[in-house]
Amino acid sequence: MYLNPNPADFIFISKHDHCEVRQNKDNQHKSLFANTAFKVGDQIATFDASKIVDTPNYLTVQISETKHIHLFPAYLQYINHSCEPNVLFNTTTMQLECVSDIKVGDELCFFYPATEWRMAQQFVCNCGRPSCVGLIQGAADTDSAILKKYKLTDFIKSMAAQYKSLLLLF
Repeated sequence: MYLNPNPADFIFISKHDHCEVRQNKDNQHKSLFANTAFKVGDQIATFDASKIVDTPNYLTVQISETKHIHLFPAYLQYINHSCEPNVLFNTTTMQLECVSDIKVGDELCFFYPATEWRMAQQFVCNCGRPSCVGLIQGAADTDSAILKKYKLTDFIKSMAAQYKSLLLLF
Protein backbone atom coordinates (compact mmCIF):
# COMPACT_ATOMS: atom_id res chain seq x y z
CA MET A 1 0.00 0.00 0.00
CA TYR A 2 1.28 3.41 -0.90
CA LEU A 3 1.18 5.88 1.97
CA ASN A 4 0.12 9.32 0.76
CA PRO A 5 0.69 8.44 -2.90
CA ASN A 6 1.94 11.23 -5.12
CA PRO A 7 0.01 11.02 -8.42
CA ALA A 8 3.18 12.15 -10.24
CA ASP A 9 4.81 8.83 -9.21
CA PHE A 10 2.26 6.82 -11.19
CA ILE A 11 1.24 6.21 -14.78
CA PHE A 12 -2.49 6.02 -15.50
CA ILE A 13 -3.40 2.58 -16.90
CA SER A 14 -7.21 2.35 -17.01
CA LYS A 15 -10.38 3.94 -15.62
CA HIS A 16 -13.30 1.95 -14.21
CA ASP A 17 -16.61 2.70 -12.45
CA HIS A 18 -15.29 4.29 -9.24
CA CYS A 19 -11.58 3.68 -9.54
CA GLU A 20 -8.53 3.57 -11.77
CA VAL A 21 -5.52 1.34 -12.20
CA ARG A 22 -2.18 3.11 -11.88
CA GLN A 23 1.35 1.80 -12.28
CA ASN A 24 4.24 2.98 -10.11
CA LYS A 25 6.92 4.51 -12.33
CA ASP A 26 9.79 3.17 -10.21
CA ASN A 27 8.85 -0.47 -9.60
CA GLN A 28 6.12 -1.03 -12.24
CA HIS A 29 3.74 -2.25 -9.48
CA LYS A 30 0.03 -1.79 -10.36
CA SER A 31 -2.56 -0.64 -7.82
CA LEU A 32 -6.21 0.39 -7.76
CA PHE A 33 -7.10 3.91 -6.60
CA ALA A 34 -10.48 5.44 -5.75
CA ASN A 35 -12.07 8.08 -8.00
CA THR A 36 -15.01 8.34 -5.61
CA ALA A 37 -15.18 8.75 -1.85
CA PHE A 38 -16.77 5.91 0.13
CA LYS A 39 -18.01 5.49 3.70
CA VAL A 40 -17.84 2.36 5.85
CA GLY A 41 -20.51 -0.09 4.67
CA ASP A 42 -20.72 1.24 1.12
CA GLN A 43 -20.77 -1.35 -1.64
CA ILE A 44 -18.06 -0.33 -4.11
CA ALA A 45 -18.44 -2.99 -6.79
CA THR A 46 -20.02 -6.34 -7.53
CA PHE A 47 -17.59 -9.10 -8.42
CA ASP A 48 -17.76 -12.62 -9.72
CA ALA A 49 -15.48 -15.40 -10.84
CA SER A 50 -13.89 -15.30 -14.26
CA LYS A 51 -12.42 -18.70 -13.40
CA ILE A 52 -12.66 -21.11 -10.44
CA VAL A 53 -9.62 -23.15 -9.41
CA ASP A 54 -9.03 -25.66 -6.63
CA THR A 55 -5.69 -24.30 -5.41
CA PRO A 56 -4.84 -20.75 -4.41
CA ASN A 57 -2.44 -18.52 -6.28
CA TYR A 58 -1.44 -14.89 -5.88
CA LEU A 59 -4.39 -13.72 -8.01
CA THR A 60 -7.21 -15.68 -6.37
CA VAL A 61 -9.71 -14.99 -3.60
CA GLN A 62 -10.90 -17.99 -1.59
CA ILE A 63 -14.65 -18.67 -1.46
CA SER A 64 -14.69 -22.18 0.06
CA GLU A 65 -12.31 -24.90 1.20
CA THR A 66 -11.86 -26.06 -2.39
CA LYS A 67 -12.74 -23.01 -4.48
CA HIS A 68 -10.58 -20.02 -5.29
CA ILE A 69 -11.74 -17.45 -7.83
CA HIS A 70 -10.01 -15.25 -10.33
CA LEU A 71 -11.82 -11.94 -10.04
CA PHE A 72 -14.19 -10.47 -12.58
CA PRO A 73 -14.00 -7.64 -13.38
CA ALA A 74 -10.28 -8.23 -13.79
CA TYR A 75 -9.21 -4.75 -12.64
CA LEU A 76 -10.10 -5.78 -9.06
CA GLN A 77 -6.97 -7.98 -9.06
CA TYR A 78 -4.98 -4.78 -8.51
CA ILE A 79 -6.34 -4.35 -4.99
CA ASN A 80 -3.26 -5.00 -2.89
CA HIS A 81 -2.67 -5.98 0.73
CA SER A 82 -2.52 -3.64 3.71
CA CYS A 83 -2.56 -4.30 7.43
CA GLU A 84 -4.95 -1.31 7.62
CA PRO A 85 -7.38 -2.26 4.84
CA ASN A 86 -10.16 -0.10 3.48
CA VAL A 87 -12.04 -2.82 1.54
CA LEU A 88 -13.13 -6.44 1.93
CA PHE A 89 -14.07 -8.93 -0.76
CA ASN A 90 -17.35 -10.10 0.80
CA THR A 91 -17.56 -13.57 -0.72
CA THR A 92 -21.08 -14.16 0.64
CA THR A 93 -22.63 -11.17 -1.14
CA MET A 94 -19.98 -10.98 -3.89
CA GLN A 95 -19.62 -7.27 -3.14
CA LEU A 96 -16.47 -5.24 -2.60
CA GLU A 97 -17.27 -3.55 0.72
CA CYS A 98 -15.80 -0.39 2.20
CA VAL A 99 -14.49 -1.22 5.71
CA SER A 100 -12.86 2.14 6.45
CA ASP A 101 -13.58 5.52 4.91
CA ILE A 102 -11.97 6.09 1.52
CA LYS A 103 -11.12 9.46 0.02
CA VAL A 104 -10.67 10.22 -3.67
CA GLY A 105 -7.10 9.23 -4.55
CA ASP A 106 -6.74 6.58 -1.82
CA GLU A 107 -5.39 3.19 -2.80
CA LEU A 108 -7.88 0.36 -2.31
CA CYS A 109 -6.37 -2.38 -0.11
CA PHE A 110 -7.57 -5.48 1.71
CA PHE A 111 -6.16 -7.72 4.44
CA TYR A 112 -5.26 -10.98 2.70
CA PRO A 113 -5.95 -13.29 5.68
CA ALA A 114 -9.52 -11.90 5.73
CA THR A 115 -10.24 -14.00 2.62
CA GLU A 116 -7.51 -16.66 2.53
CA TRP A 117 -7.36 -19.69 4.83
CA ARG A 118 -4.05 -20.91 3.43
CA MET A 119 -2.08 -18.77 1.00
CA ALA A 120 -0.05 -20.00 -1.94
CA GLN A 121 2.78 -17.61 -1.04
CA GLN A 122 3.42 -15.95 2.29
CA PHE A 123 5.27 -12.63 2.20
CA VAL A 124 6.71 -9.94 4.40
CA CYS A 125 4.40 -6.94 4.41
CA ASN A 126 5.77 -3.53 3.49
CA CYS A 127 2.60 -1.51 4.14
CA GLY A 128 4.44 0.71 6.61
CA ARG A 129 1.40 1.04 8.88
CA PRO A 130 1.82 1.17 12.67
CA SER A 131 -0.29 -1.99 12.98
CA CYS A 132 1.74 -3.91 10.38
CA VAL A 133 1.53 -7.66 11.02
CA GLY A 134 4.87 -8.38 9.35
CA LEU A 135 4.64 -11.86 7.86
CA ILE A 136 1.43 -12.26 5.86
CA GLN A 137 0.04 -15.78 5.78
CA GLY A 138 -3.41 -17.27 5.48
CA ALA A 139 -5.84 -16.99 8.39
CA ALA A 140 -5.00 -20.57 9.44
CA ASP A 141 -1.46 -19.43 10.24
CA THR A 142 -2.32 -16.00 11.65
CA ASP A 143 -2.71 -15.49 15.39
CA SER A 144 -6.38 -15.30 16.40
CA ALA A 145 -5.67 -12.10 18.39
CA ILE A 146 -4.66 -10.47 15.09
CA LEU A 147 -7.63 -11.85 13.16
CA LYS A 148 -10.07 -10.45 15.77
CA LYS A 149 -9.04 -6.93 14.74
CA TYR A 150 -10.33 -7.39 11.17
CA LYS A 151 -13.58 -7.89 9.35
CA LEU A 152 -13.34 -11.40 7.88
CA THR A 153 -15.37 -13.19 5.24
CA ASP A 154 -18.03 -15.60 6.46
CA PHE A 155 -15.95 -18.45 5.06
CA ILE A 156 -12.86 -17.47 7.10
CA LYS A 157 -14.98 -16.98 10.24
CA SER A 158 -16.49 -20.45 9.82
CA MET A 159 -13.07 -22.03 9.25
CA ALA A 160 -11.67 -20.27 12.33
CA ALA A 161 -14.63 -21.45 14.44
CA GLN A 162 -14.25 -25.00 13.13
CA TYR A 163 -10.51 -24.96 13.78
CA LYS A 164 -11.04 -23.60 17.31
CA SER A 165 -13.56 -26.35 18.09
CA LEU A 166 -11.12 -28.96 16.80
CA LEU A 167 -8.42 -27.63 19.13
CA LEU A 168 -10.77 -28.07 22.07
CA LEU A 169 -10.90 -31.81 21.33
CA PHE A 170 -7.17 -32.22 22.07
